[in-house]
Amino acid sequence: MTTLDRPPTNTDSHNFDLEELVHVEQTFYTVGYEEGYAHGRLHGLIEGRALGAEKGFELWEELGFYEGAARLWTAVSSTEANGTDGRGTHHASALLALIERFPRKNPRPDEEGVDMSAQLRLIRSRYKTMCASLGVRARLQPAPIANRTEEDGPAGVQDPDAEAGREKKRRQKRMVWALDGPSSASTTQGLSF
Repeated sequence: MTTLDRPPTNTDSHNFDLEELVHVEQTFYTVGYEEGYAHGRLHGLIEGRALGAEKGFELWEELGFYEGAARLWTAVSSTEANGTDGRGTHHASALLALIERFPRKNPRPDEEGVDMSAQLRLIRSRYKTMCASLGVRARLQPAPIANRTEEDGPAGVQDPDAEAGREKKRRQKRMVWALDGPSSASTTQGLSF
């Protein structure tokens, strides 16, 4: 005799809960939500670490560029003997001080950290001020080496004359037909425009 063939006993009817059948859909939804949340938390942690490393590298690459520019102009102004007013040197040293105060570690969740975006805005504006006082063009991002051509200089520094020449070539290639003389092509109807 199998369990299906035997009549229900009094103990089986007490263990059977009709409410579970009524809320089956909600039960499956709740279980699926909890499992999906745990799975998403794990993958979010992995993806968050990868994204954090990528964005952190970009941030420190930018700050390293600013620090290198400030150190360069500090060294140049210390070797010059032409009696400059020192505004550029002052801005370079202030930029180096701002970069030195920039946090090197992530703040802990229970600590109140420094506003990194506000500090980064201060560093960027000080860099622009330093460049303006020195009379050099502020270049906020280093040129990507992947876009370098043989007309570019070392390490991707582009020559403005070479860029103008490339732009002229691009405009010439876009031209559909020359407008300097009559067209030699004729239509099948003998019409010429």
